[in-house]
Amino acid sequence: MQDLKVTLIQSELVWEDIDSNLAGFNSRIDAIEEDTHLIVLPEMFSTGFTMNAPALAQDMAGSAVKWIIEKSAEKNVAIVGSIIADDDGKFFNRLVWAKPNGEIFTYDKKHLFRMAGEEKIYSAGTKNITVELNGWRIRPFICYDLRFPVWTRNIANQFDAAIFIANWPERRSLHWKSLLQARAIENLCYVIGVNRVGTDGNGLTYSGDTCVIDPTGNILFQKSHAACTHTAQLSYSELQEYRKSFPAWMDAGHDLIRIPD
Repeated sequence: MQDLKVTLIQSELVWEDIDSNLAGFNSRIDAIEEDTHLIVLPEMFSTGFTMNAPALAQDMAGSAVKWIIEKSAEKNVAIVGSIIADDDGKFFNRLVWAKPNGEIFTYDKKHLFRMAGEEKIYSAGTKNITVELNGWRIRPFICYDLRFPVWTRNIANQFDAAIFIANWPERRSLHWKSLLQARAIENLCYVIGVNRVGTDGNGLTYSGDTCVIDPTGNILFQKSHAACTHTAQLSYSELQEYRKSFPAWMDAGHDLIRIPD
């Protein structure tokens, strides 16, 4: 199995301005020189984390989804990020994963951040997804999902890498960094966390702390307080060797926790 190259884009977001954000990420992606298989954008990359869904939501034919599909095809690379989606009159914080062949996968955020009133505006998702890319099985999550280890549990090595995209404020950056490491260690998988930087329309500041963590919990990359584009290489052989040498997953068989696919 080949290694996986993943490009993380940590950026400021223009508050509630879809066109400006799409233009900004368009330029950042065009500037990528390394070969890569997957580009990861932050949560609500086209608007920032806002509760103004009635004014900003788009359906799956809107400009944000259209752009991510077209950019994926243009660059021949998978791209993932979340948007504010209008689905038959309901609003979702929806992750969209586009492949170059035009195929798309979606995941609706399961855990809604009540401290911002997200649950009053958005509907919660009900199921996980696992996307295959070059033989790797990857499970994406959104921000607050990170705090819930039952939902993010890797039962019997169902996935090889987990992605968490976020608008996670600086004042809780310790939680972000600690929980990402914990998810990697307990799930024996790579963990990728992509956050934003800057200040949003509510005055919240973001330190980013975008990172890549290996299955042993080692931080392979971390960047704080500045926009960046970074390509990391994940080793499939090292992942498999570690799972064989430390097969803790085999001793979870009698746990009663089960999450439906």
